[in-house]
Order: sequence, then C-alpha cells, then structure tokens
Amino acid sequence: MQKAKYKISVIVPVYNKKDYLKDCIDSIRAQSYGKLELLLVDDGSTDGSGDICDRYAAKDDRVKVFHQSNGGPTAAALTGMREAAGDYYTFIDSDDYVSKDMLEKMVGCLTGREGEVVCCNHVLEKQKETIPVIQPLAPGVYEGEKLDEEIKDKLLGRENRIIPMSRCMKLCEKSIFEGNEKYYDTTLRMGDDFNLIYPVLLKSSRIVIMEEALFYHYRYVEDSIVHAYDPDNAKGIARWYKAIEKIVRDQNVPDGEAKLNREYCYMMMYVMKNELRNPDKNYVQKIQGIFMEPEVRGRIMNTPLSVTSRANALLYLGMQYPNKTLLHILRMIVKRYDASGKKGNKKTGI
Repeated sequence: MQKAKYKISVIVPVYNKKDYLKDCIDSIRAQSYGKLELLLVDDGSTDGSGDICDRYAAKDDRVKVFHQSNGGPTAAALTGMREAAGDYYTFIDSDDYVSKDMLEKMVGCLTGREGEVVCCNHVLEKQKETIPVIQPLAPGVYEGEKLDEEIKDKLLGRENRIIPMSRCMKLCEKSIFEGNEKYYDTTLRMGDDFNLIYPVLLKSSRIVIMEEALFYHYRYVEDSIVHAYDPDNAKGIARWYKAIEKIVRDQNVPDGEAKLNREYCYMMMYVMKNELRNPDKNYVQKIQGIFMEPEVRGRIMNTPLSVTSRANALLYLGMQYPNKTLLHILRMIVKRYDASGKKGNKKTGI
C-alpha cells in the first residue's frame, strides 16, 4: 500500500465547544494531506455546536456528522470509530486545533503495518504564552523487544508517564481497536483516555515517536478553567480500577496487579486533591470515609510507591494518614495554589 493511499479518519467528539469548534474544523479541512474524512460526533450539545457541524457537512463532502444523546467522550469516540471508513484513526478535541502539515508528516512515518501507532508532540496554547511540550520517550521506532521493554512494560504504575495516554496526538492503525470494546466504561470521566488507549498500546506492533513534531495545539483558556469539585470522583476511580483490571488480566500484563495498584495510588492522589476542594465543612469526614475504607486503605498501605513530586508527596501523606490536622494543612495549601492562578492542565492525561 502506498502512503498516498492511506485514508485517515479524523474523529472529533463535540460537546458544547462552539467558541472554538470552527478553528478546530478549519484546521482539519486545511490539512495538506487530502485523503481524509472528518467525523464530527455531536454528543448532545446544547450550545449550537451541532448546528455548526451540520453547516460544515453541507459544504464539504469529507465531513460527516453524527448526533447522539450525551454519553461522554468515550461514547462519542466509539461512534466515530463505528462509522469510520479510514485505514487509520486520529482523535482531535473540539476545542483544540492542529498544524496544516500534521497528517502529512505523521503519514510519512507509516509502513502500512497492522498495529502501528505514530505519536507526535503538542504545543500548549495559553493566553499569554505558547509552550512546546515534548514527551519524555526518546524519538525513534519501537518494535519487538524494544517495544515490549521500553514502552509496554512501563505504561502502568509510574508517577510520570513515558508516553501521554491521551487519545489525541496519535495516528493509529484501525485494527488495533478491534476487540477492545469489552474494556470500555463510557461512564468514566477521569481516566477515560487511559481506558481507551491503554489496550491499544498493549496491542501495538510498532510505535513511532516523532522528533519535535509540535503539530497538535492544545488550547488552554485560563479564564475558563475552574477547579471544580466532583463529589463522585472516588466512585469514578473505583470504576476505572475495575475496567483496567480486566485489561491487565486479559492481556496477561507482567506484574500486572502490582503495576495496577501503583497506578491506582497515583490516581487516588487526584481524588485527595479533589476532596480537599470540597466546599462543605464535612470535607474531613468525607476524606476519612474514602481513605479509611478497608479495600482502599489496603491498596494504599500495602503498595510500595515511588513519589518524587513534592505536591504528590504531600497528597500521598494525606492518603496514608488522613487525620484532621494534616488535612487542614493540605486544604490551605490547595486553596493557596488555586488562588495564585497557577491553573492545572485542562486534561489530566491519565
């Protein structure tokens, strides 16, 4: 198969992003690589985003629109894949945009081999600055033992990712998704990308890490980012654990249980941070109820964990010893951080 003949399915889940959606769609339609289809999945938008999608479909026959009731980003991604006719899939969030030559350069790394994945890097687009973000894994081609030892063996249970677990910034051969449907929990809001991409990377036969390749523009709108409290965050992580546990067991991941438990502990740091933002006065009781629950406490206390980040070390301490005094101190630190304007990334990458 010649490279010029690869058809690329660009899948964009859309939910209430009308202020940024046109920039996203225009950047895809302007790609220098022409053999593509654009699948816009309107996931129950209420702000007119669905109408914008329809207008583009009316003037560009490469654009296909699917409207569905709100089911979350994974449900939208699955709809896109079911309807896709391409040889390779790539995902773009509807509030982001991409460089004109992104697909052309990524396609240039393909061989036509089943199970291959090409990964680019991204630019963090803030209101007052632009920050290039290069993933830590060395550029190159990973196959065979190198792929197993340097990527697959290190995807789970590490404080810092060796490769972003976002569904974006990747070009994936379509067959790599087949059979993974049984692993997906579409109710997940935290860790949903991990749930989608982890089995894909485990099934991969060839992964290309591009050098530089700052093609994906990850929009960061500081004024719109709020540290919102999610009262069901802990329940979501419990569901995430069950979803990933099935993947680990089915795929016979080496040392899988230990890796999963480490990953769970890192995920629970986000739960601790979330609960420290609980506006209710009973936040101490809520945190203690979560972290003193026998199954949760058993995983935390019996899982050896490497923590290098100072912030993570404090959160980890609170997880181990959720006493009132320590939690008060941690809450003050989080409040001070939030007030300083040092906003967190809009997507966790977990």
